[in-house]
Amino acid sequence: MNATKRDYYEILSVSRECDDAGLKSAYRKLALKYHPDRNPNDQDAEERFKEAAEAYSVLSDPQKRAAYDRYGHQGLQGMGAQGFDPSTFTDFGDILGDLFGFGDLFGGAGRRGAGGRSRAQRGEDLRYDLEMSLEDAIRGLSVEIQVPRMDLCSRCQGTGAEKVDGLVSCPMCHGRGEVVYQQSFLQIRRSCSQCGGRGQIVRRPCTQCRGERQVRTERKLKVTIPAGVDSGTHLKLANEGQSGFNGGPAGDLYVVVKVKEHPIFERQGDDLLCTVPINVAQAVLGTQINLLTFDGLEQVKVPEGIQTGSRIRLKNLGVPRLQGSGRGDLYVQVDVKVPGKLTREQRKLFEQLRETLPEENEPHEKGLLDKVKDYFA
Repeated sequence: MNATKRDYYEILSVSRECDDAGLKSAYRKLALKYHPDRNPNDQDAEERFKEAAEAYSVLSDPQKRAAYDRYGHQGLQGMGAQGFDPSTFTDFGDILGDLFGFGDLFGGAGRRGAGGRSRAQRGEDLRYDLEMSLEDAIRGLSVEIQVPRMDLCSRCQGTGAEKVDGLVSCPMCHGRGEVVYQQSFLQIRRSCSQCGGRGQIVRRPCTQCRGERQVRTERKLKVTIPAGVDSGTHLKLANEGQSGFNGGPAGDLYVVVKVKEHPIFERQGDDLLCTVPINVAQAVLGTQINLLTFDGLEQVKVPEGIQTGSRIRLKNLGVPRLQGSGRGDLYVQVDVKVPGKLTREQRKLFEQLRETLPEENEPHEKGLLDKVKDYFA
């Protein structure tokens, strides 16, 4: 009989060096193609499906694969591969369940616990939006937040029923949590629709949670915000989300940062930008201004002849780099303000200055900067 069997690698169309992921991918493709649900009353497709399932069951088992690679089909005698029954191979439920809508294909081993009860369910993740100032984003801080969430009811421990006579066995699945029926050569198991796979139904709801299994609570948490966060930064707090069911872990809490705009400083990545107004005389002659930064008072030297829109760089006074070391820079942008109204004395001085300056279309030997400096000297 073994002499007529096809090579398992040939059946799956894979090489002998194929890894587990490649085996699973090859089997999924064949299962999609030859599954009885997609090929009703097709004996050849059914046989090919069984053949592929048998090949995968052997090659996905390290011990069986080693014996097969060394001795061929003869090496599998007594290892449970001959006369293969797909319903006994538990890995197929995970491979094909999402393809055909059978949550518990081939018995669903690994998806349910003992007795067919519902598997552990992880709790949902939560999101908390935290608004903070630019100064706090630059310096970092520790803050206490109050997060509303759903916790398992302490009275019923998440069953939704009173402890005494609150739960009864489901009349549809008789406490198994699943309904079994035969489809072609497959034994298919699905979660019971009446009890949702729990095997029990609530006869007397819990008086505290009213059968909801959870109660609303508010939890205070201390969150450390690292220096350098920006709007959109996500901070994960493991197991601080909604409670899980049937022994499943809680979900996670994601703190999403939103940094408020600052009236003076504008953030550009890890750099900061601020605009400082100066008058015409300061722009022409140069000056020194005192600027209050997040690191204290800084003296900024404005060079003579600076033009409006020019930027002065102050190194390492920007935002700390969240994913690295060091800080960005602070850029001081100059805005030269031209007076809109002048006193008589100011107007007279500007008129005298105008007389000493060349027209724009006239060549001049001495630069504008030098003449202005001479006038104000």
